[in-house]
Amino acid sequence: MRVLVTGGAGFIGSHYVRHVLSTSADHVTVLDALTYAGSLDSLAPVLPSNRMTFVEGNILDESLVNDLVRTHDVVVHFAAESHVDRSFLAGTHFLKVNVLGTQRLLDAARRHGVAKFVHVSTDEVYGPLVASAASEDAPLRPTVPYAASKAASDLVALSAYATHQVPVCVTRSSNNYGPHQYPEKVIPRFVTGLLKGERVGLHGRGEHVRNWVHVRDNVIGIDLVLRKGTPGEVYNLGGGTDLTNKQLTERILDACGADWDRVDYIPDRPSNDVRYAMTWDKAKRLGYTPKHDFDAGLAETVAWYRAHPDRWTPLHRAADPPDSNVTPTPADAVLPLSYESYS
Repeated sequence: MRVLVTGGAGFIGSHYVRHVLSTSADHVTVLDALTYAGSLDSLAPVLPSNRMTFVEGNILDESLVNDLVRTHDVVVHFAAESHVDRSFLAGTHFLKVNVLGTQRLLDAARRHGVAKFVHVSTDEVYGPLVASAASEDAPLRPTVPYAASKAASDLVALSAYATHQVPVCVTRSSNNYGPHQYPEKVIPRFVTGLLKGERVGLHGRGEHVRNWVHVRDNVIGIDLVLRKGTPGEVYNLGGGTDLTNKQLTERILDACGADWDRVDYIPDRPSNDVRYAMTWDKAKRLGYTPKHDFDAGLAETVAWYRAHPDRWTPLHRAADPPDSNVTPTPADAVLPLSYESYS
């Protein structure tokens, strides 16, 4: 099978590419714009493979997208602007990439009759849930520009199935963690800051709750949806470990050999949803079972960052590259230690 993976040089996408190449005989083509969070270093172990092709390009390039989709059997669509804090300052750009880019891929998928289109999304589209957990048919109530752009792209994808019978499946995962993650999300942000001997900032009182899934569990779930999922369906992919951000910080401190003296409580960010939670019974019926213990996975993640300072030190306070199309601002171009995100 010929698999087109958009955003395959990003954190989750690169783990997915390595998973497919190690567990199947498929050929994978990666389409990635290599903006600030995408790197060929994440694909280094598989770049020499004769079953992997890399194409640098943007999902907004209609001609390129059409040519690539035409020669592939299935599409797994990771490519997106994904950082919540950046979306506060670049909402138009997030909508353009996440919604229009998805539509262009779907148009090409319809035109060329792909066998399956997996659209990768997030639990943030459900919005905050104080006590219950969202099933796949729960209403979408995003509260931040990033989540709104993903909810819109989910609906665009599902409408392609309803209107044109494009065989779309949508996956929505909880927070991913693991090696190779760009240091703007909370776990790599805190880990790299602590390893450098710096202080870290915890929003509010650290009471916000998130569910954590190891990236390798998530990509296994996404691949199950590609191969076994029913077109037109949404599949939640959770990890089974719910933590307040204060509990998460405590575990990161322990894993890094640091203490609370290194933590500052800082003002909460806008629309910081109190809790995300969802069920994943539908994915379980496909065979999805998250297997990574959180503490063991966190220890592995810390060990990776400890062993690869060359990979993250240049990024720790790096300005966005010009081709990111995100207008730099002091808070956006340089990632301070309080630049905390939970998705």
